[in-house]
Amino acid sequence: MHNRREAREAALKAIYAVDIGKNSTQQATKLIIKENLSGDTEAIKFAEKLLLVTVDFSVDYDQLIEQHIKNWDVNRLAIIDKLILRMAISEMLHFDDVPTKVTINEAIELAKEYSTRKSGNFVNGILDAILTRLNEENRIQKKGRGLIESSGI
Repeated sequence: MHNRREAREAALKAIYAVDIGKNSTQQATKLIIKENLSGDTEAIKFAEKLLLVTVDFSVDYDQLIEQHIKNWDVNRLAIIDKLILRMAISEMLHFDDVPTKVTINEAIELAKEYSTRKSGNFVNGILDAILTRLNEENRIQKKGRGLIESSGI
């Protein structure tokens, strides 16, 4: 059985394949997600949803990211950082069973492993600012025990 970290890693690789490699989401699901998570139906389902939502809303997420990076263009970000940010925003907005703290911590760990040595801090700062804004706009909807946070992060 795989865990959600492995599912996130597979989803990140698949998002990269779609964004950079111009693969279809179907190809990325078959060749990356299903291969990496072989037989773990729950992990595959989680990773596939993460891939599809992230790809579908990438333009919206880039606009949100752009609003929180000072004197910088979203197209100049390290590609892995941008994809991790998109993926984390997807999780915050569309995965009501994942606490935002978990999402941010997982994004930081992915950035540390797959990007530059400064990426963990960068991703943390941007996601914290985005989460604050999404909370102010009442766009974060979490359900279940332990998922509703009264004071944000």
